[in-house]
Formats: sequence, structure tokens, C-alpha cells
Amino acid sequence: MEVFSVSAGQTMVLFTLIIAGFLLARIKAVPENTAQVLSKLENNIFVPALVMLTFINNFTAERIGAAGGLFVCGLVTCVIMMGISVLIVRFFSRDEYIRRIYTYGLVFSNFGFMGNAVVSAVFPEYFTDYLIFTLPMRMLIYMWGVPFLLIPPKDGKRSVAGRVKALINPMFIALVIGILIGILKIKLPDFIMKVLDSASDCMSPVAMLLTGVTLASTPMKKMLSVKSIYAVSFVRLLVFPLLTIGFLLLIPVDKNVAVCAVCAMAMPLGLNTIVVPRAYGLDTSVAAGMTFVSHLMSVITIPAVFWLMMKVAL
Repeated sequence: MEVFSVSAGQTMVLFTLIIAGFLLARIKAVPENTAQVLSKLENNIFVPALVMLTFINNFTAERIGAAGGLFVCGLVTCVIMMGISVLIVRFFSRDEYIRRIYTYGLVFSNFGFMGNAVVSAVFPEYFTDYLIFTLPMRMLIYMWGVPFLLIPPKDGKRSVAGRVKALINPMFIALVIGILIGILKIKLPDFIMKVLDSASDCMSPVAMLLTGVTLASTPMKKMLSVKSIYAVSFVRLLVFPLLTIGFLLLIPVDKNVAVCAVCAMAMPLGLNTIVVPRAYGLDTSVAAGMTFVSHLMSVITIPAVFWLMMKVAL
């Protein structure tokens, strides 16, 4: 019952802010370029701050040394997800841009905002392990997911120079700086850490407001009639977690790895599919619909997946 209340509570927070953004945009209480402004703030300030702070606090020699197995398992899990997702998205859409959005959504769940809250409440004894397990996912988000899936190629083509240019973005730069500060144990002034902490706290709320503003500019009936949104959400929320549980039954692993893997796989689709493309003026209606549907479904699927994990895999 606790997992249901926690996941439902996080979903209510998300939807309340989405509705707020939706209503503000519908009654024209915010300027027409609000989505563009919010997405720029997310890409250039809030997300980089979150990335940098995460790696400063967690990417230390002590933590990685003590939980190296978790880090490797998280990396292997993410790489496998990348391979599977790239193969199956062709069945969901013929549009290359939509395929990239779906690929990102399938590979990278909302293991941060939603995952951190759920795991810290339901499995508090595994929360530190969960942070280490998901570190490689955060790395691959900004080394592969954002630059090669969400940032559009120049003139529709991705040259070698274009790939390098896409990689050099504020989020990737923050990732590198955070890793260096964490591994080298560089002590930053307290006021800088407070700035990073305050800015990173803005990431999820602003992303939800942005989602609401995006939904306000898109006919809901048209958006929610896209059948592939439901198919991708179903795969993300049920197929992948069930495959993970099945794998754990065949190849027993440490309990902490099992809990971390299932928790990360059970979370709904992430928010970057809206945040990043919107900053480049791309259509994010499908991504907004995918976010809306998957988070609504997750209120039921997360408790169901956790119940099954406890029954058969642990």
C-alpha cells in the first residue's frame, strides 16, 4: 500500500504542476514564448546544475570503489536497453524524429524525480545503492541520449563535426565538470553548492510546467489518439520491468542489484524529451502525450511491478 501511495503522490505533484502550466497557457496568463523561455532555462541552467551536483556528490572514489559492481551493472543494463530500444522503435513509427523520441523514452526512464522519491520511501535501505546504479544512466543521457537523440542534426544530417558539436552542450560540460570535482575531491565554496542545489531543485517543477504549456498548444484529442504513445508506455512500464524480473529469476544476483534494476526499469518515461527538443523549436506534442500517459499509467504499474518483484524475484 505504501508504494501505491508514494507513486500516486509523486504523480499528483507532477500532474498538479502540469495542469497549472496548462491553465496559465490556456487563459493566456503567460507570454506566447513561455515554452521556449522555460526550455532554454532548463537546458542552460537547471538541468546542468542538477547534473553537476549529482556527480559532485556521488561520483567519488570512495563510493565508486565501494559499489563498483553496482556501477558496472547499471552501465550494462543501460547499454542493453539502448540496443533493444533502437531495434524495436521501428515498429512504433516511421518518422525518424519520433523514433528518436521513443528511443530516448524507452532507454531512459524518470529514474530521477520519480525514482528517487519512490525508492527513498519504499526501499530506503537501498537508496544509496540506487543512486550509484543510476549514475551510468545519467552519464549516457548526456553523452548519447541528449546529443544524438534529442538535439536535432544541422540540415538534417549528422556529420562527424556535427556529432562533436552536439556533444559540447551545457549538460555534457556540467557532467564532465561534476565528475572531475567529485573524483578529485575539489571543495567548492558553500555558496556555489547552494546555488547548484537551488537551481537543480527547479529542474523538475519547471519541466512539468513546460509540459503543461506544451499540452495547451496541442489538441488533446489529436495528441492522445496517437496509438504508439500507449504502446511505448506499455513497453516502458510493463514489458521491460517484467523482462528484468524474468532475467533475475534465471540468473540470481545480489538483492541490492535486483532492487535497483527493477526500480529503474519500472519508472515512467522521462521529461527530457520535452525539455531539450523544445529549446530547439521542435514539435514536442508526442513527447508531452507520452509523458502524460506513462505517468498516469505508472500509478498502477509501479505497485504491481514491485509486488511481483517481492513475490518471485527476492
